[in-house]
Amino acid sequence: MRVIASGLAVAGLLAVSACTPARPPEASAPGASPAANATAAERPAPAPASPAASPGTPALTPGQAQSALIGEADLGVPWTAGDSTATWHDGLLKAVAGQPDCQRLLDALYADELLEPAGPHAVTVLDDGDDDAQLRYQVYASRAADVDRTLAWLRAVPGVCGQFAAQTTSAGTAAVQVADSRLPEFGEARQGLRVALTAQPTPDDDPTTLTVDIAVVRVGDDAIVLTAGALGTLPADTTAQTLDIGVRRLAQVREQGRAQA
Repeated sequence: MRVIASGLAVAGLLAVSACTPARPPEASAPGASPAANATAAERPAPAPASPAASPGTPALTPGQAQSALIGEADLGVPWTAGDSTATWHDGLLKAVAGQPDCQRLLDALYADELLEPAGPHAVTVLDDGDDDAQLRYQVYASRAADVDRTLAWLRAVPGVCGQFAAQTTSAGTAAVQVADSRLPEFGEARQGLRVALTAQPTPDDDPTTLTVDIAVVRVGDDAIVLTAGALGTLPADTTAQTLDIGVRRLAQVREQGRAQA
């Protein structure tokens, strides 16, 4: 009886196969790799897009980014709200360097694009007329990995472009020095640079030195970017004071957002 049952089962399977039309094999495209012809089950799943915020953390909203900015009341005299680029911006920061890595730094400074936004972005400008200084403070919704890549690049700049020459738009050849500014422990990660650009258009002119402090601080998935420049020397505590206020304010804005959620 077992032999008869087995034979009936095999016969049934053959009958079903005979009723099912065979699928012709898919032709491989000329030059296609085996992976290109793999079935959906065999192909590797596409990499998920990086989220703008860590799992469980709501993305920064436009209103929160604006609320996290600092203002003239935070820094006090002589800082006032500004609405235009500094007088030295085009003449000194628009410059050409011989090395690609150094050119990247100059381009980022001139365009004020040290970080690529991944969401809402807010910026404020403050001027110090006494020292011919300008401060640009930005809050970004970003991705931690993107910010960390920018921080790694900034850390490497002094080793590659510690000293180099650049041809400015209107101030002749400038000697540029770049050094690590060693920021205090703000946020989860941070990096600062001090860039000093000294130009002397003609032998009869006095040298002109533009000093620019750069700081990028990651706070969770958000980021703060600060650039502060002055002809001569920036006030010593400008960068640290601004970041101290800014990091605490961004944390407060985020905490208020969680409480209201």
